[in-house]
Amino acid sequence: MGLYLRKTLENKAEIAVWHITETEEQLKELSSTPNDELEEISFIRSESLRKQKLAVRALLNEVFEDKVYLGHHDNGKPFLENCITNISITHTEKYVAIIINDDEELGIDMESLDRDFSAVEKKALSEDEKEDLDSSKKNEQLAIYWCAKEAIFKRMSQNRVDFAEQIEIEDFNPRGEGELEATFTHKDGHEEEFELGYMVFDRHVLVWVVG
Repeated sequence: MGLYLRKTLENKAEIAVWHITETEEQLKELSSTPNDELEEISFIRSESLRKQKLAVRALLNEVFEDKVYLGHHDNGKPFLENCITNISITHTEKYVAIIINDDEELGIDMESLDRDFSAVEKKALSEDEKEDLDSSKKNEQLAIYWCAKEAIFKRMSQNRVDFAEQIEIEDFNPRGEGELEATFTHKDGHEEEFELGYMVFDRHVLVWVVG
């Protein structure tokens, strides 16, 4: 399938999504991954995860005119070794997605709605967020909450963030796509406000934050 979606946001950030339908060998050809990266990926036991990693490289190949090389900081945050563009990455068994922007810090996260998100309510939601849950849409709401908090966590790039205490998502009514408002509270009490975007497609939730 290859490139599933590519869109530019109002703030000039770009989102791209790849639908993984190829074999591992096909993805190797499409990604033209450097040998050292291929060797690193080959040590991953899960074929699904190897394909996700290769699909990220294939997506980078599709989005960037010039060859870019993917690295990771010690905390796992990805960066492009030969390019100033900021990047955040997410993947599931069926899709991989990236968001890029030259100037702003950003974060993106995606999950399959076929997962059970009931544990999120206990470990990641504040009391106010729990009260805002609608039983008829609960799993989808929880998936969006989780992806939103993960996207902000990636954006902030801090250790030991308490999702329930430090990241608060304003009440929302889940739709096919929309915007979310969130507040991140630093450990010193300083608050930062964020606007996030989200979309639901093929039983997947994708949430992103820029700025």
